[in-house]
Amino acid sequence: MKLNLGCGFAKLDGWVNVDKFAACEPDQVADIESLPWPWADDSVDEVLLSHVLEHVGQSTDLFLGIVTELWRVCRHGARIDIRVPHFRNDSFVQDPTHVRAIHPRSFEHFSRKTNLRWKAEGSPATPLALYLGVDFDIELIHLELDPVWAEKSRAGMGRDEIMDAVRQHNNVVMDCQVVLRVVKRDAGQGL
Repeated sequence: MKLNLGCGFAKLDGWVNVDKFAACEPDQVADIESLPWPWADDSVDEVLLSHVLEHVGQSTDLFLGIVTELWRVCRHGARIDIRVPHFRNDSFVQDPTHVRAIHPRSFEHFSRKTNLRWKAEGSPATPLALYLGVDFDIELIHLELDPVWAEKSRAGMGRDEIMDAVRQHNNVVMDCQVVLRVVKRDAGQGL
């Protein structure tokens, strides 16, 4: 099964298009903030969350519950494609329904491999994969530049200069894409 969660009016053929608003006429009306989700364990091969996660999980516990449910319903190796506005872009800040900033590297906290490295290094980073019993590998992080900065890149501004601008300025990156793979082969091995 492939889930297009929070599909709105952007429905995809061959996917189960899910939204909490019946007015969108999704295949299934479901609110991903309502836990547990209605899908069985290990029943999902692919998930699309396009401009959804910034709208849900205002409380930390609810957000962590959503991530845990995502891991639960997915099979080992499932692909999760997440797209969000960059947290330092005006498009994120201006929408009053955006309740959570998503940094593209936030998902490192849900990677068992990364958490174990942090533990060995004595890092103060929160090892959520170990705490929650979930595991996701980050397959891709893609930053879509704002059109002004994309033009500067095409005109010859180097990657290092662009990345310096990302760290120093707002509105350099418009959207972020993070692709995760679900890992279940070593699940439950605790701290």
